[in-house]
Amino acid sequence: MFNIGDFAKHGRVSVRMLRHYDAIGLLRPARVDPVSGYRCYEAAQLARLNRVIALKDLGFTLQQVGAVLDERVDATELRGMLRLRQAELAAAMAADAQRLSRVEARLRTIESEGTMPAQDVVVKRVPSVRAAELTAVARSYQPEDIGPVIGPLFGELCRRLAEAGVAEAGPSVARYEDTPEGDGAVLIRVAVPVGAAVSGGRGFEVVDLPEIAEAATIVHRGSMDDALGAFQTLARFIDENGYRSTGYARELYLECPDAPADWVTEFQEPVVRP
Repeated sequence: MFNIGDFAKHGRVSVRMLRHYDAIGLLRPARVDPVSGYRCYEAAQLARLNRVIALKDLGFTLQQVGAVLDERVDATELRGMLRLRQAELAAAMAADAQRLSRVEARLRTIESEGTMPAQDVVVKRVPSVRAAELTAVARSYQPEDIGPVIGPLFGELCRRLAEAGVAEAGPSVARYEDTPEGDGAVLIRVAVPVGAAVSGGRGFEVVDLPEIAEAATIVHRGSMDDALGAFQTLARFIDENGYRSTGYARELYLECPDAPADWVTEFQEPVVRP
């Protein structure tokens, strides 16, 4: 089982949203501790969460979403709803087009449920690496908040490295941390491996990215807009094999050609056995 924070992370939603869904009976926790009141969720509940988010982004009210889900609408019918909505969104602004992309990704995850084998996940040690790093803050871990921050941040880091004459020594990395304020915002750290002799103070920080003793890892091929299925495969693997997540997954960008559809990214989620 996952606590509410970890479940929100794997579902790419906010903790506040999950609490609201619980309050209105749309998505109840699998278990609530009778003493502390802490909510716990199962990986299997990601399927219902995916449907809630997809229908909500299609324009349904939460009351309507509950009614649709109670009628057990399957992935094929959800796809039909999306196609009808696409005709309206085609004439909307660019922001609406980005929302549609997120809906498509969520629906693709729904349609592929049960077809992603857990053996795609490998548990391994991730060694420490020296890297040049820049940081920024996103409002949340949701894709619409991460995307506009992480791309420009990588671009700025590469520009500063080029100005300093520092060569890249390996695939770039993104990692995430909750901000100290506890307001749902996320600290984004983007890093590019550099040689051992490189020092900071030239518009970037040089750090030793810490080793991950045990990481559940999976390789995703394609755009980051379609990465939700890989993240949720990790969640199911962690839940089914007795592990516990200890933080956000790192993103190791193995191949980043011009076309995002051809990207190859490894997600590395730190885990322990309780």
